[in-house]
Amino acid sequence: QVQLVESGGGLVQAGGSLRLSCAASGRTSSTYAMDWFRQAPGGEREFVAAISWSGDKLIYADSVKGRFTISRDNTKNTVYLQMNSLKPEDTAVYYCAAGFTIAAANYWGQGTQVTVSS
Repeated sequence: QVQLVESGGGLVQAGGSLRLSCAASGRTSSTYAMDWFRQAPGGEREFVAAISWSGDKLIYADSVKGRFTISRDNTKNTVYLQMNSLKPEDTAVYYCAAGFTIAAANYWGQGTQVTVSS
């Protein structure tokens, strides 16, 4: 089992930046890929970004390419999502996930709210 706790969400104006963090505990010795998903009010959960265990493979949704950057620090068991040039349509609950393969989600965090005002 892996436990995931997100932090860093909040309220920001359009054009601003936030950095989300996701701290993993439990079976962190396993080589999990890590992902970020988001769910807007009334919408379905959607994929945002993923990173392999070694960090050499990155995947982004088209809607965030060039604005968001996923990274990880395995010494701290933490994955990050740097979000720049935020738009009101980025408003959502952001979830961290750990997967057996990249972009898979076998374990979920509880989510952190990101609200972008226009």
